Amino acid sequence: MIKLPVAQFTNKSIEACIEARRSIRNFTGDSLSIQEISNILWAAQGITDKTRGFRSSPSAGATYPLELFVAKHDGLFRYIPQSHVLKKQSDKDVRKNIARAALNQMFIADAGLVIVVTAVFERTTYRYGKRGIQYVYNEVGHCAQNVLLEAVALGLGSVPIGAFDDAKLSQCCDLREEEPLYILPVGYPK
Repeated sequence: MIKLPVAQFTNKSIEACIEARRSIRNFTGDSLSIQEISNILWAAQGITDKTRGFRSSPSAGATYPLELFVAKHDGLFRYIPQSHVLKKQSDKDVRKNIARAALNQMFIADAGLVIVVTAVFERTTYRYGKRGIQYVYNEVGHCAQNVLLEAVALGLGSVPIGAFDDAKLSQCCDLREEEPLYILPVGYPK
């Protein structure tokens, strides 16, 4: 387990981050600092209300179907929001495999951090039935936008990737009950 430091806030306004947000597909390949990784993951799914367990992204009925898998040079990790830690899943650098699964968008492999956002749909559909599927898709958009804006706040770049082969992505991240929804490479822009 890697305990992440507490998120530290920048002085950039949300308006400045929205204005500056662009899709970045060229990365230097440099690793992100542990503080940058902490901030990005906190923005995506971090706990913002410790008493009630609420997270940074809205979730229908606080069912929290999203799971984040984090690929970096030293392995594949699962983000655990409740304790703000990374739990190692594999020692392998799977960023190239993720890029290949994303229809050979090889720039993904150059990002210092690659987040694969997945969902366990049953967490939401058990309460809302078929309508819960739409709620999960809404939630992944909220999560992704938080990542994109936090990347800008930190001087990093990102782009949301929805084009991928589900089976190949699931295999390279060893997904079980989770279904892949988005790939979010984050890194230093070239």
